Amino acid sequence: MAGFRENEKQHFPLQSIQDVVDLFRDQLTGSDEPNLPLLSIVLGAIENVLTVNRSLPGEIDHSKTLEPIFPVIELETVEALYEKFVTHVKRSIDLTKFCGEVATRELVKLVSDVIWSSLMRSFYKDKAHLQSLYSFLTGNKLDCFGVAFGVVAAFQVLGYKDVHLALSEDHAWVTFGQDLLETAEVTWHGKGNEDKRGQPITMGVSEKSWLYLNDQPVLCTRQMEVASIVSGINPSISATVDSLEMGSLQQELLWLLYDMDHLSRYPMALGNLGDLEEISPTPERPQPIDLFNEAIQSALEHYNNQHVYPYTYLGGYLYRKGHHKKALQAWADAADTVRNYNYNREDEEIYKEFLEIANDLIPHMMKIVASDNAARIHHTSLLYDPDCYANFLRFYDGICEWEEGSPTPVLHITWAKQLVFSLSKFDLSVREHIEVKGEGLEDDSSSEEEEMEEEVNGRRGEEGEDKVMDDTEPSSSHRPGRRGRRPKINIEPEGNISDIKVNGKSNEDQIKSAIEDLVNKVGEEGQSDTTNPNIAALAQACSESILNPEYLLGGGDPFTTATSTTTVASSTTSADARIDMHDFLSSKSNGSPFMGMTMDSVLKAESPSDMIMFRKRPSSSTTRTPTPVSEAAQTSTPVNTTPCNTCSLPSLLLGPPTLVCLRSEKMKGLKKIFSSAKLNASAIKLQLTAQSQVHFKHSKRSTDSELATHRKRSRRE
Repeated sequence: MAGFRENEKQHFPLQSIQDVVDLFRDQLTGSDEPNLPLLSIVLGAIENVLTVNRSLPGEIDHSKTLEPIFPVIELETVEALYEKFVTHVKRSIDLTKFCGEVATRELVKLVSDVIWSSLMRSFYKDKAHLQSLYSFLTGNKLDCFGVAFGVVAAFQVLGYKDVHLALSEDHAWVTFGQDLLETAEVTWHGKGNEDKRGQPITMGVSEKSWLYLNDQPVLCTRQMEVASIVSGINPSISATVDSLEMGSLQQELLWLLYDMDHLSRYPMALGNLGDLEEISPTPERPQPIDLFNEAIQSALEHYNNQHVYPYTYLGGYLYRKGHHKKALQAWADAADTVRNYNYNREDEEIYKEFLEIANDLIPHMMKIVASDNAARIHHTSLLYDPDCYANFLRFYDGICEWEEGSPTPVLHITWAKQLVFSLSKFDLSVREHIEVKGEGLEDDSSSEEEEMEEEVNGRRGEEGEDKVMDDTEPSSSHRPGRRGRRPKINIEPEGNISDIKVNGKSNEDQIKSAIEDLVNKVGEEGQSDTTNPNIAALAQACSESILNPEYLLGGGDPFTTATSTTTVASSTTSADARIDMHDFLSSKSNGSPFMGMTMDSVLKAESPSDMIMFRKRPSSSTTRTPTPVSEAAQTSTPVNTTPCNTCSLPSLLLGPPTLVCLRSEKMKGLKKIFSSAKLNASAIKLQLTAQSQVHFKHSKRSTDSELATHRKRSRRE
């Protein structure tokens, strides 16, 4: 390849976007391989004119000063640069020392040294517009991707066909040898990694670094290498202004490659095309969301779902369009993918991506949906959606598992504060409707209350006594001077008053024992231990009538009259009939309505004054429109027997409990808090920052404020 072929020269001069598209089409459809050095030089020359050398008056409206232009690219300019590259490569490599048509590791190292030794020694990491051979030939500067691409282009000049580009989401290396089974580092990533060149990527893969995608990179063909330089175009003129012409050229070339099926295995390029389509839609082309979903499908089919950016592309798009529920799901999927890796300092790009999502986008989204009165009133907000809450927990669970086993901590106090802020925005009913499990943990279906009862029974010498779990009773702390723990009561969903079980038993002797304990609790001090002769009659009548609270308070008849008592629903009426809370309420006291209580409430009361504090709740069978209730009001409401104890939404609207299985150790340690009515912010912050408090403050990396103000990648701008 000593010079241009005649069919390549015919395309010059290039004077429009269409001229460039025609040149690329000819290169991609011809019988020969696409000429990588030629195409890279052409794109670099155009990008240099439209971005680097484009002046922007500071006090003038940029939209009016940036007139549509396109540079004229002459043949002489491109041909001179091309010859310079060819001469430099061939003069530096003595191929007589290397036999065969397949590259060796020694030769790969030598070629990378040729490119590397020509670069300027000054440090220019993160500079824009350094990815093309034009930058290399005119300024001796290349970024990480540019060096790797330059090595592949040099091998093409030398006539080798087995050396190809391998791309992760933030790094590049080469594959070579028979069946392309060999890998070699040819560039750097960050400072001080020059000595890696020539080495295989085995170490990075074994360390589970995101930089190497668990050995699932994009392995390029010559056509996909063309796609890589097109996808790598940077149209930014400044941090806030892009070149319209450069973006349009990139968009047209990506559609050309898309139509030729050279992007089907390139998720990042599909994501870039989706971003461009969002900015400037092309008529009769797939919608941006279709392209983002296609990128995800490509990652699933070809790369074992090891690519993260397809999900963040989709999540960012949905967030910008206001589809917050779906955006949260996409971000949770991204975190599900990143949990497969161990974080280290070289993964800073994906760290900044998740840092922005967790500490900027999600909190801002929570503020927006919390202030939407219409959505809040009608409970259409994501704050009332158990699936959204599950995705929120899944997002942080993935981040925490990413940190596990990593040499560098991920979470610090900023992450923890924002998690608590966003978590508190979810409605109490949604938090309590979630069933949180910990992967690898034993079945923890028994409640804390049951464990407490075990301890109390152990003190009373009743370890052999059967225990019944009561999911409707909230745990409470023991008060000083309390005379033993109240007997546990389980109200079955069907049946009548005779079905009440005390400590796992259902006969009248156990009821008698429970009432004796109640009488001891509310009786006067110094009362004789002799059992009141009315107890036996009281126990016998408990299966027929409802206790009158006035009797327990010291006056009135023991039981209500038939006219003042709500009839208990018969279990034979319907197989699905459930007992109503009203069936245990008295409705008359001194001729006026009494805000009564259930039998469960009677036994829960610590004193007569506690009994008065209980209030009658509306019947669960009454149809009503759900309205939001403040957390303070919810926590003060008596416990209901419906599956969603103190919900502001009926359990029928929420459906069956949503199961969330947490896998990270930090999140598993918080699983009870995530499904409880009250949020312990201090416990959450301590748990999430436990590792970071030990290690993060000793790091020499950027501080929290520096991370927050770090300039976003040009690709994302």
